[in-house]
Amino acid sequence: MQSVRGRRDPQRAGEEAFRDTTKLLNALPHPVLAIAPDGFVIEANTASESFFGISRSILLQQTLAHLLPRDSVLLALVEHVKAKNSAITEYRVDLGIPRLATEKLVDLFVTPVSDFEEGVLVMIQERAMAEKMDRQLTHRGAARSVSGMAAMLGHEIKNPLSGIRGAAQLLEISATDSDRALTRLICAETDRIVKLVDRMEAFSDSRPLERESVNIHTVLDHVKRIAHAGFGRHIRFTENYDPSLPPVLGNRDQLVQIFLNLVKNAAEAIGEAAEDGEIELSTAFRPGVRLKLPNSDRSVNLPLQFCVRDNGPGVPAEIRQHLFEPFVTTKTSGSGLGLALVAKLIGDHGGTIECESQPRRTIFKVLMPMYAPLDGRSDKKI
Repeated sequence: MQSVRGRRDPQRAGEEAFRDTTKLLNALPHPVLAIAPDGFVIEANTASESFFGISRSILLQQTLAHLLPRDSVLLALVEHVKAKNSAITEYRVDLGIPRLATEKLVDLFVTPVSDFEEGVLVMIQERAMAEKMDRQLTHRGAARSVSGMAAMLGHEIKNPLSGIRGAAQLLEISATDSDRALTRLICAETDRIVKLVDRMEAFSDSRPLERESVNIHTVLDHVKRIAHAGFGRHIRFTENYDPSLPPVLGNRDQLVQIFLNLVKNAAEAIGEAAEDGEIELSTAFRPGVRLKLPNSDRSVNLPLQFCVRDNGPGVPAEIRQHLFEPFVTTKTSGSGLGLALVAKLIGDHGGTIECESQPRRTIFKVLMPMYAPLDGRSDKKI
């Protein structure tokens, strides 16, 4: 095993800079490693000791290659970052730890360090985004269950309801004024149930999704105009757009539906009584975000990030993890299908949605793939 003592001195200044941050690194709950150009670990925080099962003093005598299998994804990512001099993130990676004879499902964040030529910083986060993806798969499975239920309800409930409504209308002709109020109540309630079933039937639409190059900023501006004209009249809207953002690969009508639903939820969360209600729409390019597909070795790039942020009271902690499941809602009169449908539509686009919430700061973050023309070239701006 190669020793630290035999290495050259030009790296010393960079190594000392890393060591000056030891206390800060030790405060982080996730393993963080500073890797020198020759592959040696030159700094490691306390969480790294637990993750690799060895002390910091031993870690500082190892190369990263010695800690991992030869075909480790992390080794390839470090080389990629050194070659491209740009940060990269890889989600859902099975990271083998030979010393512990185990694999851990992790997210990897690798970034170059400007003050240390060809040195990189590695952060390992166990199952953070992976757990979110697992929940999204659960949400999609729940959406498929709703699809089957909707097909059944359309036949078993809507048909009898039309008969009930027709009978109530006939009774209304000869009813007294007091009885007529009851027949109208029957009609109103049957109409409400039919609308609920109609919303559920949206989950059963299995037609192939037609996608094309879409300017997301025109979609968001359209949604904002709709909101201003109705449910969002009392809300102040702000935009934080990346003007050079490339187009998204999507279906414009469904993208409008997705963000209209998110903005409407945000406005309802703020409430009409709020005097300082604000919704921020933002877009950003995140080229280092990749997601490993379930049951596949292939990763997809999700570089486009679209956010809807509001300053409402926040999502209660007890339902936060189940927010995109059908019939989960914080509204007294809500059906709990809006966000479930949003998650389904985003999943149909090959993207994902996350929610981060605390009082006066709730963010729905949508990650989606970029449009790529058949000739392989990408638009510079939209």
